[in-house]
This record gives sequence, C-alpha cells and structure tokens, in this order.
Amino acid sequence: MAYDFDEIVPRRNTNSIKFDFARERGMPEGLIPMWVADMDFRTPPEVIDRLVEAARHGIFGYSDVKDDYYASIDNWFKRRYDFPVHRAWIKKAPGVVFALAAAIRAFSKPGDAVIIQTPVYYPFAECVVENDRRLVDNPLVYRDGAYHIDFEDLERKIVDEKASMLLFCSPHNPVSRVWTDGELSELGRICLKRDCLIISDEIHADFVFGGRKHRVLASALPGLEKLTVLLTAPSKTFNLAGLHLANVIIPNPELRRLFAAEVSRTGISQLGVMGLASCQAAYEHGEGWLNELIAYLEGNIALAKERFQGPLAPLKLVEPQGTYLLWIDFNPLGLDDKAVNELVVSKAKLWLCKGAIFGPGGAGFQRVNMACPRSVLSQALDQLAEAIKS
Repeated sequence: MAYDFDEIVPRRNTNSIKFDFARERGMPEGLIPMWVADMDFRTPPEVIDRLVEAARHGIFGYSDVKDDYYASIDNWFKRRYDFPVHRAWIKKAPGVVFALAAAIRAFSKPGDAVIIQTPVYYPFAECVVENDRRLVDNPLVYRDGAYHIDFEDLERKIVDEKASMLLFCSPHNPVSRVWTDGELSELGRICLKRDCLIISDEIHADFVFGGRKHRVLASALPGLEKLTVLLTAPSKTFNLAGLHLANVIIPNPELRRLFAAEVSRTGISQLGVMGLASCQAAYEHGEGWLNELIAYLEGNIALAKERFQGPLAPLKLVEPQGTYLLWIDFNPLGLDDKAVNELVVSKAKLWLCKGAIFGPGGAGFQRVNMACPRSVLSQALDQLAEAIKS
C-alpha cells in the first residue's frame, strides 16, 4: 500500500472529543475510545497540502466556491455511483445534522409526523422532537442476524399517521446495512405512492464492503428524485468532520427553494474556507487513498469476524456491510444494559457507544468504531474477550 494505515497517530491533547473529554462526559480515564464516528487515520496528503497552502496564504476572509468545486462533486458521484449531480442541485451546509434539522423545518410544520427507522443514528430522533414534530417509528426487523425494513408497517404508518416525511439512513448507522436495489425500489414505490418526502442521509456511502455497491436512493426509481433530499459530506470518508462542510443535493427546485430559505433564516451564508478547500481537494485527489483505506478496513472486518467466531463467540457480530461501524449483540450474555455497560467500561476498559441511544431496538447492543489501526482493534477485542472470560 502507498499509505500507512497501521501508523498510530497521537490524538491525545489535541482537544479531540474522542480522546480528551472522558472526564467531562462521565467516563473514566484510560479507556480505548471507539465511540464517536471519526477515524484515527490522517486525511489524504493531498488534502493536507491544500489546507497548508490555504493556511500559508494567511488571509481567511469570506469565501465561496466556483465551477471546479461543483464539478468535483459531480465527477465523484458519476464515477462512483453513476449519479450525475447538476450544479444547481447543490446547497452547502455546515454539517449533515444541521441540514437534517433544517430540512425538517423547511418541509414540515410543528406537529407533523416524521418517520424514523430504529435503531438509527440518534440525532434523527433528536432533530424531530426538538423541532416540535411528532416522532413515528418504523422499527427495523432484526432476523437471522440481519436487519430488514418492515415495508408493510412503513406504508401503514405513512397513511395512519399522515406522515409527511421519512428520515432514511443509507448505508445504515449503526447496523451497517447496505440496502439492496430491491429494497430501495420498494421504499421508493411506497413513498411515491403516498407522496412522502425522503431525507436520505448517505454520509457513509463511500464505505461499502464485500463487493457490494451503494446506490443513491434518488436513482432507485424514475421520478423518485423529486421526493428525495440527499445529505452528503466528505467528513466521514476523509476524516474532515471538524471542518464543518456538507453538500445537500436537491433535484426538486421547489424543495431547493424552501431549504435555502430555511438555511438563510438560521443566519448561515458563506462557509469556512478550510472546509470548502478540503472538500474539493478530497474529491479531486483522494480516491486512491480511499480505495486503499477500504481494503484496510476489510482487513479489520476479517479480524473482527475471526475473533467473534473464537474468543468472543458468546457475542454476535452483525454482518458489517457498510460504514466503518461494528454493531455487536451482547444479548446472548443474558445481561441487562447496565451490566453490559459495566462489563465494557470497567472490565474491558473500552469506551463504546451504548446501543440504547439509537432507539428501542438498540438495547443489548454496542457500537464500535473500527476505523483505527489494526493493532488497536486487536487490543480492544482482546480486552473484551478477557472481560467476558472473567
């Protein structure tokens, strides 16, 4: 490989939320942190060079982007997903969660029903409730070690609850599902039939494993793009979350107008020069780095599978199809959530994400960020195995 993903990059004492704020977040010091979804790998050298160039210029005034920025996004989506993105479709935002909340306000009214599919990234529920919308759950079905969409329940709730919007996660965080073309088509068919808008968070789209391919939801059925708002960002793919840049792709001009008006009401105009520069540099020059990273993460998955078939065998690893997150089922131990957390923190000395925060279906699970050097993942799994043995 041209890039060294085995390198352990020191992150302590850098004001990293992941590494430096255990005490402030009620956790003991000295744990291996594998909770928040950022990676322990440096961003591609070409991105670093572009940021250094911008820093050396020394003026950080109000900035915006020109045609080459939009072309970098269009080329990325055409090349990787066969989905052309016209410049007019793109609206910029400080982050995907910001865009999610703005979309809820832009396209619904207080009291409207908004559907989520738990267990799911916890800001989905927070954005619905904190914006005075009515939360409706279409829970995923956990069967034979995998998660599935309950389409019958989804359509019934759209009708019965008069739901105007579905928040969709693809690939899914935390259960790491990559939805098939058939599943996306059925989801699209229901939403087209019932005129239900879809806000599709596809921030993890670049992480798909085992020969699978991510399909942009808006391309799943003819006409579905008119009902889809696509939330994307380079932040997960290239480890740029702290630079606060997302791209919101909205083919429908009326939805685009409403979204732009809502963003304007928040007081956001131009975004930071570093976020804009890093996004363009990543999409123009980061593909080789990403391809090697995906191969490395597949090696981490292979290591995890091996351990869960051996010393971690009482636990169940849900097949990781996408994202860089492992979803671990602790229910075979017969422990309640408090006891599972005690095992993970006090005995295994790990800081993971408690499954319960992702909604009702998350109880008894823990989410693990595996985007780290293999030696770190191996140590963490060893510590977990020892904790279970004891």
